[in-house]
Amino acid sequence: MPTAPDRSSFPDTRAWIRALPALGGATPAPVDTPPDSPTALFLDWIEQAAEAGVPEPHAAALSTVDADGNPDARFLLLKDVTEQGFWFSGDTRSPKGRDLAANPVAALSFYWREQGRQVRVRGTVIEGEPALSARDFRERSVTARAVAAASRQSEVLDDPAEYERVVAAAVARIEADPDFVSATWRAWCIVPDSVEFWQADAGRRHVRRRYRRESDRWIREVLWP
Repeated sequence: MPTAPDRSSFPDTRAWIRALPALGGATPAPVDTPPDSPTALFLDWIEQAAEAGVPEPHAAALSTVDADGNPDARFLLLKDVTEQGFWFSGDTRSPKGRDLAANPVAALSFYWREQGRQVRVRGTVIEGEPALSARDFRERSVTARAVAAASRQSEVLDDPAEYERVVAAAVARIEADPDFVSATWRAWCIVPDSVEFWQADAGRRHVRRRYRRESDRWIREVLWP
């Protein structure tokens, strides 16, 4: 792995940031003949990333917009990929839950640094069936379920001891009732309008392929880098 340059040897922060190494990995060859569906290409890329040892290849940045038009983003883990779209989950009381209630649109961005690859997904967000949300909740560890059920996510925490108490109480409840599901837990799906695959090139001749939905079919386009 390239060594980061010593910041103190640069005249300012801009110069240091410009000197940070980029695209140091062995990037795969661009896709010559992409499949008809973005789902097929995405699954191929994420499988390659996993096989290459990329840490958490299912981690992505989810971007949402609140009722006032203010954007927000956070990293989470992808839960599933189907022909319908890209699935993730969370609590309706969370900032992302409130954003999606106000504006059911989102973007999902993946970055596999070691392979010089990005995937950008944009589209409308729909809620999964209650049974799917329940399955997603139950598949989490007991602690993860307890935190999800008890936490007042993103509110100011004045007393850490209170957090420990409410989580411990939630753990006890779930251990007593393993089928318990939080009423505010949801599985969401981004139904994509567009999916862009970005393959880096060390010479900056990056390859960008976009799938754009038109009625009931996908239009494949190559974009200027």
